[in-house]
Amino acid sequence: MQFPQSLDRTQLSLFQEALFSQPVIPMPPKTLHDQWLDEREAFSEVTLKGSTGNCQHLLAPILRALSEDQDARWLTLVAPPAEQTQAWLRKVGLNRERILLLQPRGDQTSLQLACEALRLGRSHTVVSWLNPLDKASKQRLAQAARQGEAQSLNIRLG
Repeated sequence: MQFPQSLDRTQLSLFQEALFSQPVIPMPPKTLHDQWLDEREAFSEVTLKGSTGNCQHLLAPILRALSEDQDARWLTLVAPPAEQTQAWLRKVGLNRERILLLQPRGDQTSLQLACEALRLGRSHTVVSWLNPLDKASKQRLAQAARQGEAQSLNIRLG
């Protein structure tokens, strides 16, 4: 049996030629924060329904990913529910060195505190638990997030 080419010579398919003819430029990995900014959305909202335990189970990986973000700024939690204690944050594996917990003082509302934290730009993401949240409040959070080049994430527990 005779082969049309020598066996010691490699033949590249058209696919391989096209693939290898283009220079490969490695892209730096995108952080969760960069992905949100690319989408041009400064405000996001997640609604969780069910038992407290189930909601916490669903919320844990979201907060863990945000606490491990490459951005050097804080992950800020504004007035989290009583279930999100320091012990719970440790138990679910959040990077406690990157989390800031804020509670409103005096006449300040959680919405005002979240907007201020966003505007300052010292946090890559500010997580709030505001319920109900009207359209004007969502717009205030989005505007404050754009000013601080941050992301606002509101968690609604139903």
